[in-house]
Amino acid sequence: MTPANVVALALLVALPLLTAAAILGLRLRPALLGPAALAGLAAELILALRTATLSLSEPVAAAWTWGPRLTLQLEVAGLSRVMVVLIPAIALPVVLYAWASLRSDPSLGRLLALLVAFTGAMELLVVAADFLTLLIGWELVGAISWALIAHEWQDATRPRAALQAFLTTRAGDLGLYAAAGLTLAASGSLQFTALMTVPQPALGLIAACVLLAAAAKSAQLPFSPWLFSAMAGPTPASALLHSATMVAAGAYAMVRLWPAFESVGWFGPAAAALGLGTALAGGLVALLQRDAKRVLAASTSAQYGLMFVAVGAGVPAAAGLHLVAHAAFKALLFLGAGMLMHATGTGDLGRLRTAATRPRIAVAFGVGILALAAVPPLGGAYTKDLILAAAAERGPWLAFGVLLAGAMSALYAARLYLLAIGVGRNGADGPSPSGERAAMAVLAALSLALGVLWIPGRGAAAAHLVGGRLARSAGWELPASLLTVVVAAVVAWALFRRQALLTLGLPEKTGDRLAEWLGIPTLATRLVVAPTLGTARALAAFDDRVVDAGVRAAGGVAAGLSRLLAWWGERSADGAVLGVARLTLGAAAVSRAADDRGVDAAVERTALGVRHAGGWARTLQSGLSHQYYVIAAVGTVLAILAALLRR
Repeated sequence: MTPANVVALALLVALPLLTAAAILGLRLRPALLGPAALAGLAAELILALRTATLSLSEPVAAAWTWGPRLTLQLEVAGLSRVMVVLIPAIALPVVLYAWASLRSDPSLGRLLALLVAFTGAMELLVVAADFLTLLIGWELVGAISWALIAHEWQDATRPRAALQAFLTTRAGDLGLYAAAGLTLAASGSLQFTALMTVPQPALGLIAACVLLAAAAKSAQLPFSPWLFSAMAGPTPASALLHSATMVAAGAYAMVRLWPAFESVGWFGPAAAALGLGTALAGGLVALLQRDAKRVLAASTSAQYGLMFVAVGAGVPAAAGLHLVAHAAFKALLFLGAGMLMHATGTGDLGRLRTAATRPRIAVAFGVGILALAAVPPLGGAYTKDLILAAAAERGPWLAFGVLLAGAMSALYAARLYLLAIGVGRNGADGPSPSGERAAMAVLAALSLALGVLWIPGRGAAAAHLVGGRLARSAGWELPASLLTVVVAAVVAWALFRRQALLTLGLPEKTGDRLAEWLGIPTLATRLVVAPTLGTARALAAFDDRVVDAGVRAAGGVAAGLSRLLAWWGERSADGAVLGVARLTLGAAAVSRAADDRGVDAAVERTALGVRHAGGWARTLQSGLSHQYYVIAAVGTVLAILAALLRR
């Protein structure tokens, strides 16, 4: 772990987050928003390429210790060395499309910031080497996806859809928390490498928890319907979410942790069964859907189902390579669908073909359709055949299921193109921002470039990049796959000519019910949502009528005791106080009477006597000297008499 590697890995995660912060700071200068976002992602792509190249010759890892057993560990190795490059490579044209199509939108800064931050959160997730770091990235991806789906929050349906998607994936996220806790309890560490030391049955429990979390994140059964809720977000958010970020997290976790769970006997068959079931169900839903973006959403579940099959078959490298090919053509298809929907104002496949006046867009969209249908020599065809070979190693029934799922993907791909674009050139390209066309051209070129995997030896080299082996081909897989593609194309064309491609000949109501994920949302409402809400209401009523009634009864008893104590206080303690007060007042009254009639009366009489004496003495002050002599003589006589009497 060199300082240069630590800095490179830190920047790999921090650069998109810093770019997002810078975009928010530039919201008052809208002309700089797009260039800032593109520059940040371009720098991220260059850094990712350098880091991935370096990881081929020496380990690229870093760690930050939080405590004795809490360490954030980052590592670029195996599939992560491909993912760190793939994420910004897909995000760049998606952000270019967002900037070009929403340049006058006042919320563009927030959207671009979220898209770039989404990239950084996913980068953290794919370079995580321990459960703590993985959980941080996992939660950031979920939170930002919620914000992207609810981006146009003024429409009340968007926040509701975002909440539904968020809560559905959160239910599965609990599995990842449980897996982290079990790993720490069993091994004393949260590192992925510690899983190798976990004994049974703890390892089996951890594997089950990871499978739950991965299934929810990658929209596998029964969690698949949340992808329809995610369609409430703007087109760039859907393109990034379905290709290289949110939905890819579950499949990536399965590939990343497969070596630790390979020894769990039931894990491989369970993952393969879950993936195949989702691939077939998703294919059927995509065949019956009338909304263009929902067709692509259902196909996303189906394609990730094939990745789960590859992991379950013990060939995670095939899943990793298909993840890369799928990211390129699925982002392309979402952007193309967005442009067509913008031109017509609808996503209804029954009316969308009126937008087929853009031949260049039709060509780029057609590249994505061919890759989705697995037509050689596109990379999507090569990676799907890798999955078919991996399934054949496990058994003929699994291989037949994958072949059937591939036939369905070719059929719904052809259906989507014929209904959304049609056939023939219908005139010149209509007006559309050059940035939108450039974004689609980049993704179409990337899908075409992945055809290099068909060159002998290149597939093995790609498998070495993602860190795994490829299944040995038996020779029949490619012809069988080509046959299914041809049959699907013929069937689609025949239905198109008969104008039955939209409904596939089914009654409209039946088709619509099946197109809503075969009734899973209704079942979920009846079996999970309604019982949960009913239980909540029952608990609320119990709380009101029993718990709160007990509280109210206790309050009534306390109030009664208070009144009793008040009465006793008034009759005893308060009575004594009142008696003392009355005695005190009586004593004060007696004292006041004695004071008035005794002390005050004596004082008043003394004052009256002094007053009279003073008046009498004043009469002697006549100013006549003979009177003064008489007074002096009388006084002298009286003094002599007093002296004689004392003897």
